[in-house]
Amino acid sequence: MKKKAVILLNLGGPDSLAAVRPFLYNLFSDREMIRLGPSFMQKPLAFLISIIRAPKTRKAYSLIGGRSPILQITRQQAEKLNNALQPHGEFKVYVGMKYWYPFIRDAIREAMEDGAEMIIGLSLYPQYSRATTGSTKRDFDYEIAKHRIPVVRFIKSWYNHPLYIQAMKKLILEKIRGFDTKDFYLLFSAHSLPASSIEEGDPYEKEIHGTVEAIVDALRDSVQEMPAYSISYQSRTGPVRWLGPSTDEEIIRLARTGIKRVIVVPVSFVSDHIETLYEIDILYKELAERYGIILERVGSLNTHPTFISALKEIIIKAL
Repeated sequence: MKKKAVILLNLGGPDSLAAVRPFLYNLFSDREMIRLGPSFMQKPLAFLISIIRAPKTRKAYSLIGGRSPILQITRQQAEKLNNALQPHGEFKVYVGMKYWYPFIRDAIREAMEDGAEMIIGLSLYPQYSRATTGSTKRDFDYEIAKHRIPVVRFIKSWYNHPLYIQAMKKLILEKIRGFDTKDFYLLFSAHSLPASSIEEGDPYEKEIHGTVEAIVDALRDSVQEMPAYSISYQSRTGPVRWLGPSTDEEIIRLARTGIKRVIVVPVSFVSDHIETLYEIDILYKELAERYGIILERVGSLNTHPTFISALKEIIIKAL
């Protein structure tokens, strides 16, 4: 049997306050993530933006422990997945990040040093976008090409996988237990993208809607009456037109319609990081309070057993 390496691929995040500025530089240098003027200006503008944004971003990270928890959580996911895969062959699970250590190249190098004969890259972005999974695959393919690996797989989208949907459903049901469905509003919040990407054919928005529709269909079997809900987008950066409505705009709109309790469901994130712990739990919660709304959040997938089972099934199917 071939020795199989599974590499969990994610965004990454600064592991200290000192790492914030170089992390931001790596992020904004990626033209697939966001286009900053003509291509020859991408890195100079990324350098300038990273300097300007670093103080504010450091302050945000200081409020959630001084670093991103994404590496620690992804390593925990890798450990759980590694254990789940053992009955199915000789697997070892690694972690490769796009914008901070350990980088994708580090994970592939480690897998090769361990004697991997097959490498499977699994994007931890459930919904495909050129800016996230597409950019990650570009780096993955570039690094893979440096090695002689007989078998390579890359899993780029699993937005409606049944076990992923079931894991999301379970987290929502845990949060709304004890509430009457008329007493709250579900707000599905996803990371935003420049609108130009969607206009150029990026499937991200369609896959976000596909995820939400699948979750809602699953919830209908477990609640007497489906609560009202909508989709919004968060984490806009830069002076371009973004996919909307934005989550902060949607909170204000709901307040003006008389909604008193909003439960936010993060649908494009598989682990806690700055977008959940700071943007939703702190910024949006404070905004909601100013408008007379109680805002709560459904827990992140992190190492939820059903989510780990989903990742296992996705890997097995890819083989």
